[in-house]
Amino acid sequence: MAKRALVILEAASNSLRYVEVAQSIGLHPITLLTNESQYKYLSTSESEVMFVKERDVNAFIHQCSEVLMTYDIAGITSPSEEVYATVGYLCRHFNLPGPNPISIERCCKKFTQRRLLAEAGVPIPAYRVAANTADVENAAAEIGLPVVVKPAVGVGSSGVRLCRKMDELCEHANSLLATAYASQSSPWILVEEFARGSHYSVELMCNEVIGIAAADFGDPPHFVCRQYVCPAPLTTKERRRIIDISLNCLQALGLGWGPANIDLRWTRLGPVVIEVNPRLAGVPNPQLIKLAYGIDLIAEHIKLAVGAGKEGKECTLRRRHSHVAAARIFVPDRDGTLDWIRGESRAAAVQGVAEIKFDVAPFAPIVRKGDYRDRLGYVVVASPTRARTNAVLQRAVDLIDWSITPFTAIGK
Repeated sequence: MAKRALVILEAASNSLRYVEVAQSIGLHPITLLTNESQYKYLSTSESEVMFVKERDVNAFIHQCSEVLMTYDIAGITSPSEEVYATVGYLCRHFNLPGPNPISIERCCKKFTQRRLLAEAGVPIPAYRVAANTADVENAAAEIGLPVVVKPAVGVGSSGVRLCRKMDELCEHANSLLATAYASQSSPWILVEEFARGSHYSVELMCNEVIGIAAADFGDPPHFVCRQYVCPAPLTTKERRRIIDISLNCLQALGLGWGPANIDLRWTRLGPVVIEVNPRLAGVPNPQLIKLAYGIDLIAEHIKLAVGAGKEGKECTLRRRHSHVAAARIFVPDRDGTLDWIRGESRAAAVQGVAEIKFDVAPFAPIVRKGDYRDRLGYVVVASPTRARTNAVLQRAVDLIDWSITPFTAIGK
């Protein structure tokens, strides 16, 4: 009998965990990559990797057919939003459980997503779609400054910027348009009202809200998250309202199979949906859910991909405990060369610290981009109480330090 394989398309921050979970349940993980630089997410694993020449449905179908000559494909999935619609098409082609690719494609187009949410009565910021700088200026004039300007397609807050003045607006719009045309991607730009208020990240699996985390961001104009706390400190009424709006989002977008992540802000008018992502959030959000509730979202996603629900097998979304988990994201305050990182081992020894990881090593060049790529690393902690979790997190953070020498100083 052929060995059962889990095919994973592309790589992202959660990739290693997908590989580890697949191996733990007796599956042989095979990751298909179109970009060799993504291999960094898998470099510490012994999983099988195959390279595909282009990110095309037919190319992936061909490679999966090659895999079938040796293995029985139990499921196909991905931690990456950029190819999640392709996952859906592959699952349909090979008659495997998977997401609806049409729904994923609509969700990934930000302006289409917002139109569908608005039609369903989901509260969202005022927005306009622009194709050139003049359109962006007109949109900002209609909405009123400040506005958030972002590419119509993208992940991880890439290209997202708060613009308070017209000159900032035009400069950023021209930069986005130049990047879009250079890469032959969509030149469309989304101009949005700046929703002010506390930020929350909602994790869902199938049609159930699993957890709501409070998220804190660094200073504008960029939106780089610095800290998460799960569960968020909400009243019963607030939590119920966020759950209702989140489920309405799934219905409006035709989602509901597998994972989803929703970002929203609680404004003076109540919760406003900023973004719906048809995938799991990246590191460290799944770790927070597991520490807070004992629910492994990655494991549950893989179960669905290999046919959970058949023959009596079901997803296990019941909470095993109720703790408070938190994560601090380490973000540099300058560009330059990373000299050293200290205190990792001491911080890891603090009771309640679950994980410390740095994504960069000494002597690496640090060039801030204003999005998820700015992350140096993170620390994740958990305990039975909010006060204890806050204390453990602060203790761990205080023990960690690093040094960056600015490029200008190096050149002197």
